[in-house]
Amino acid sequence: MTTQAALGFSRLAVFAAAMVACAAASPPASAAGTADSSSEIVVQALALLGVPYRWGGEDPARGLDCSGLVRHVFKTVVSLDLPRRSQEMSRLGYRVTRADLRAGDLLFFNTLGYPNSHVALYVGGGRFVHAPGRNSQVRIDGLDDHYWSGRFNEARRIEFAASTVAREAHVAVPRVWKDDDFPEGP
Repeated sequence: MTTQAALGFSRLAVFAAAMVACAAASPPASAAGTADSSSEIVVQALALLGVPYRWGGEDPARGLDCSGLVRHVFKTVVSLDLPRRSQEMSRLGYRVTRADLRAGDLLFFNTLGYPNSHVALYVGGGRFVHAPGRNSQVRIDGLDDHYWSGRFNEARRIEFAASTVAREAHVAVPRVWKDDDFPEGP
């Protein structure tokens, strides 16, 4: 088997595992729109595996950084234009415990000596997709990996059902976040 074929098979196996994790962690039927969006977020994030890291990058064709990856996925899937920096993202939505993680939740880490300096997307099964840093690519890592377990700060969930409803009704979704969107303050 060629290296390229092995890489493709490996990605397919990870994708299948993530989809099983999404299905196992899906919320009740009353939140079906949220579950569908969460699965779409995972699929979109996994589609970006291998995209090169680029500081400040927001375009998969040119490279992505951690917050650029998250912004791109949320904008593509649920038409949400998230803040540019991971610290700003960490004030959106609400905090969830590690035991209550669902696919599509945001994970925050301290990688630069201050909280929430890195953001990733949870895909299920203790795994997450992120753009780790220079000389790397978008990849999957585990919350229990030695490096990441010691740097984990928090997880947050952004409820996007209203955005999904607005998109389906062809109603414009606000493109810029306001101070009111940060319930815990700036």
